[in-house]
Amino acid sequence: MAILDVDLATPPCHAHARQQQAHADEQQDAGEEEDEQLLLLKGVRHLCERGTITKLPARYVLPPSDRPSPGDDEQPPRSSCVSFPVIDLARLRVPAERAAALAELDAACRDYGIFQVVGHGVDGGGGGAMLDVARRFFDLPFEERARYMSADIRAPVRYGTSFNQLNDGVLCWRDFLKLVCSDDLAGVVPSWPDAPTDLRKVVSAYARSSRRLFKELMEASLEALGIRSGAAAEMLADCDAGSQMLMVNCFPACPEPDLTLGMPPHSDYGFLTVLLQDQVNGLEVRHADRWVLVDPLPGSVVVNIGDHFEMYSNGRYKSVLHRVRVNSSRPRISVASLHGLPPERVIGPAPELVDDDKNPRMYMDTDFATFLEYLTSAEGKHKSFLHTRRLITS
Repeated sequence: MAILDVDLATPPCHAHARQQQAHADEQQDAGEEEDEQLLLLKGVRHLCERGTITKLPARYVLPPSDRPSPGDDEQPPRSSCVSFPVIDLARLRVPAERAAALAELDAACRDYGIFQVVGHGVDGGGGGAMLDVARRFFDLPFEERARYMSADIRAPVRYGTSFNQLNDGVLCWRDFLKLVCSDDLAGVVPSWPDAPTDLRKVVSAYARSSRRLFKELMEASLEALGIRSGAAAEMLADCDAGSQMLMVNCFPACPEPDLTLGMPPHSDYGFLTVLLQDQVNGLEVRHADRWVLVDPLPGSVVVNIGDHFEMYSNGRYKSVLHRVRVNSSRPRISVASLHGLPPERVIGPAPELVDDDKNPRMYMDTDFATFLEYLTSAEGKHKSFLHTRRLITS
């Protein structure tokens, strides 16, 4: 009753003014919230360029159960990190050593799903040119980078942020440049960024060399799996005509790295991913039920098994779950070259690796259209797409 008395005692003009002010405050709050959302969609690099950031924006803060905090007992100290297999391509090329090298490759794909490769010749062996041009691209003014911004995950050339910014409930501390390649690079290179001026030349050379590495590793892996020559030749022909996508990643220094991730836990869709990274640590893989740091080996590239190769091998090779951590002091640059078969190719277990008794079929057939449908309708993480293809779960 007292509230009613106060309201009745307020002059009508004052009540109207108060309502107008409240409405204006609501509009201002909504406008500020909208401005913040638009700012976040411009990417982490742009956010950092606006000034010193001392606190992580709320949209990047993970739930406590998903945070890679220092107190997480699954995070081992550097001294106890797993030594992942190192495959020397030079040994695969020597007839007397090939059988032993194939056995090592087979064990790496079975037991780890990830390995480091030396003697690869990718980008001159050291990867310096590719990493350098990637760093200079992200150093361009925002207006230059923004020319390629798109929320369309199907765009063949795309500058974006997070993991899947349309579906992510929590954004990731990452910006990326996506470049779809093909066996005829001359047809796609003109659509790539023209700055820095040497980007197209450097990236196309890197794309060709990583494609050669993919083909050589696939040939060796098929031999290690025991795939017969006719079927192997057909698969390698598909690899020649297959898909390739470069993801050039920038992970800026983060004010509160223990509250977020550069990339969430996920597995890669295709057959093999070739990863070039600088000497800033960040990549972790799930191994033996814990997160393990992949310490960069100078001069190496990291190769991991993708979902399609696990399906094709009928579960013999393992698509590895991985994530990227960020740090508070140094930016990190990496370039992932994701390789697969032509988009129209239906993938299923190789007939040679399936029998009704000891090795029943573990996965149903799939294609790229099915994956895209999944990707646009769900938050792709924790290998959930691969699990939707499984026929045997035990």
